[in-house]
Amino acid sequence: MRLTLITRHDCHLCEEMVAVIEAVRARHELELEVLDVDADPDLLARYSDQVPVLLVNGRKAFKYRVSESALSRRLHLEAWRRRLFP
Repeated sequence: MRLTLITRHDCHLCEEMVAVIEAVRARHELELEVLDVDADPDLLARYSDQVPVLLVNGRKAFKYRVSESALSRRLHLEAWRRRLFP
């Protein structure tokens, strides 16, 4: 499963989200891409005031905060969707 974390420098919420992702990553096969919102004009226009934003397989799933249980539920839902709609 592919996760994209849109973040920015010196963001405590971003650091918290990374910690949650790393904890969940131990139980799931995940590919993580981290993008700096301030380094990309398109991302800045779309997500500037919503950082951190977590995309799951390219779809916006969470912004600001996520818990381990919420992320795990979303990953299970995405896996189920992929089996139904390959």
